[in-house]
Amino acid sequence: ISSDMRKALVKEGQAPHTAIIGCADSRAPLETVFDAMPGDIFVLRNAGNTCSHSEGSMVGSLEFCLGALNTKMVMVLGHTACGAIKGATATYMQCKAGRIPQVTRALDALLVGLSNVAKKASAELGERATEQQIV
Repeated sequence: ISSDMRKALVKEGQAPHTAIIGCADSRAPLETVFDAMPGDIFVLRNAGNTCSHSEGSMVGSLEFCLGALNTKMVMVLGHTACGAIKGATATYMQCKAGRIPQVTRALDALLVGLSNVAKKASAELGERATEQQIV
């Protein structure tokens, strides 16, 4: 990217063609994955790839992108072996076993909030589903 391109983005503004909601996992940098130039995509990332605890930030940012920037496409991109979903499933399994998880950090609250996703997956998979299958 050239200096002129960066200056043009500042002067002209951004006009991303796609908004992508993705996981915060550092192994999947979305601009690199999609070979995107600055201004091409509007990336929203958080652990677990969800809006359950970030309504103001994630949803508000998406509303801005669609409304003010007139972006026409939204992609929700997940990945396998998501640490947040693994943690949420472990939290769900603890609750299911009668152990109440201690919520002392923001991460704990996130995992408790995401455990409903694991609960739903468990119900869909049936009682014999392993923790790994639920993840």
